[in-house]
Amino acid sequence: MSGTSFVLIFLGLFLCGGAYSFWKQKLPKGVIVLLAICGLMSLAAGALRI
Repeated sequence: MSGTSFVLIFLGLFLCGGAYSFWKQKLPKGVIVLLAICGLMSLAAGALRI
């Protein structure tokens, strides 16, 4: 596993965790959706680079 894929997977997990945290705090849905989409795209990019 290269360093780039590790960073992308870590970033994706971080963003998805942030989206979950924001959802628990009942923040605006637009921010949550944006974080979740970015997190999933980052996870997918990291998985594809493996």
